[in-house]
Amino acid sequence: MATVFAVLARDHDEVRYMLAELTTGPTLATGASEDELLLRKRMAEQLVIEESRHEAAEEMYLWPAVRDKVANGDALADQAAVQEQTAKEVLNRLDKLDAGEVAFEELLRMFTTAALQHIDFEENRVWPALSSALTVAEAEELGGLITMAKQAAPTRPHPRTPGTPGVQKTVGPMAGIADAIRDAMTGRGD
Repeated sequence: MATVFAVLARDHDEVRYMLAELTTGPTLATGASEDELLLRKRMAEQLVIEESRHEAAEEMYLWPAVRDKVANGDALADQAAVQEQTAKEVLNRLDKLDAGEVAFEELLRMFTTAALQHIDFEENRVWPALSSALTVAEAEELGGLITMAKQAAPTRPHPRTPGTPGVQKTVGPMAGIADAIRDAMTGRGD
């Protein structure tokens, strides 16, 4: 079974890849065609879907483990919560725009900067402390919980929903079902 660090590292690598593609891809300002803008919108939708699932799973399991196991865990989790809340708000706005809108690129730049800083924060500040505090079995169990949580997690940011573990574990799966139905009806994420 994969450890929490392996599971989250795969997510981070996927987000970095998507951000790199979106950063270097054609934009309205560089003369992108309608087809290229549609592809750009779909890529951004996929980014929103993956980030929404990732953050919900972290709120359910990673941050409670950090709070419980790491000496300065409350401060680290609180800092992450602020970063993640800001990201949810930006992604919520981005998800509602077409790639041909000027605000789309501005929000994408904002998210890219914030996401890369957050990934760096997790990998270089949180993971070393948590790694020292967990046994291999605990790290694997946490990896399994996060993997399972992502499967039922919301595919859209819900910035007004509290990011607390209890709320995410009860409301998150219901929001995930509602999001999946909505996505199926609209073709989002295909």
